[in-house]
Amino acid sequence: MLNFKSWNKGQMLLAPLLIFTLGIGSCGNNPQSNTEGGGAPQASGSRVSITGAGATFPAPLYQRWFFEYNRDVNPNVQISYQSVGSGAGIEQFTQGTVDFGASDIAMSDEQIAKVSRGVVLLPMAAGSIVFAYNLPDVPELKLSRKNYVDIMLGNITKWNDPALAADNPGVNLPDQNITVVVRSDGSGTTSVFTQHLGEISSEWKEKVGSGTAVEFPVGIASRGNEGVTATLSQTQGSIGYIEYGFARKLGISMATIENQAGNFVSPNSETTSAALAAVELPENLRAFIFDPEGENSYPIVTYTWILAYKTGTDPAKRDAFKGVMLWALDNGQTIADDLGYIPLPPEVITRIKDAMETIE
Repeated sequence: MLNFKSWNKGQMLLAPLLIFTLGIGSCGNNPQSNTEGGGAPQASGSRVSITGAGATFPAPLYQRWFFEYNRDVNPNVQISYQSVGSGAGIEQFTQGTVDFGASDIAMSDEQIAKVSRGVVLLPMAAGSIVFAYNLPDVPELKLSRKNYVDIMLGNITKWNDPALAADNPGVNLPDQNITVVVRSDGSGTTSVFTQHLGEISSEWKEKVGSGTAVEFPVGIASRGNEGVTATLSQTQGSIGYIEYGFARKLGISMATIENQAGNFVSPNSETTSAALAAVELPENLRAFIFDPEGENSYPIVTYTWILAYKTGTDPAKRDAFKGVMLWALDNGQTIADDLGYIPLPPEVITRIKDAMETIE
C-alpha cells in the first residue's frame, strides 16, 4: 500500500523537473585516483561545465552518481541534468543544445542520421516498469497479461470485476472504479510499456500502437515518472506504470504480473536480471526487450541509454564526461542496486567501455 510518509520525504527529490548542478572535477585517465587512501577529493584541472537532459527513469540514479563523484573524486566540473523525458532529451541532443542526452529507448537509425557529430549509445543502467497501484486494503495484487491489457484498454473498469477476482482468489477487491494514470509527455517509459502491450495483445497493437506518446483509451495524464507517482499517491483506486525504483523508494504497492511462461512474477532485481540475461546486446548496444523469455523473467524491462556525441566535443568536456561515465561503470553499480536499478553484467560494462573509446 502507499506509504504517504515516505512520499512526503521524497517528493522534493522527485520534483517534476530535476536539475542537478554539481561541482565535479575534471579527471585524468584514472578517475578513482583522487580517493586512494580514503582522503578527501583533490581538485585537478580547471572548471568545466557539462549539461545533459532526458529520461526521468534514470534521474534518481544519475543524481546519486553525480553527487558521489563530486564528493569522492573531483569537485571541479559542473554537471547539470534536466529530467525532461526521453523524447525531449533526444530532441535537445539532436539540436546540440546539451552536452549529452538520456533516453529509455535507443535512438533509431533515422534519428542518429540527423546528428552530424555522430552518436555513441551507452546503456548505462537497466530496470523494470511496474504497475503501481493505490488500494490501501489490497497489499498484494496479481494481474494476468490479458487483464492488465484490458485495464489499459478500458475493457475492465471496476476493481471487483470477475476477471480480476479470478486472478486474486480470497482477496477483497473493492467495488470501486479503476482510475488509470498515464504519461502526458514524450517518454521512453511509455515507449517500452506500449511496445510490450503491443507484443502481447493484437487488440492493443491495432487500436493504440506504441511510441513515446500515444492516445491512451482511458486515463488521466501526468508528466514524468515523478508526476505519475504523485497522482497515484493522491488517488485511491488508481493504477499506473512507473519505473520500479520510484515505486520501491516511495513504498508504493506494485502488482505481480504474468510473464511469457505463464508465471506470476514480482518486480525485483532477481526477476529483472533474469529477463536481461535472456537478451544479448548487439554490436551497436541497442536492445529492445518487449517480452523476454524465461520462467522467472519479469516481462517489462529496459536498458536506459546515455546519448554521447562521437566527435566535436571540447577536449576538456570530453575527458570530464568520460571520467564520470567510467566511474559510474566501475563504482556506481552498487548505487544502482541500492536504488532499484539492475547492476550491469561485467561483459556489458566491458563493451560500454569499448564504445566510449570511439568518442573522439
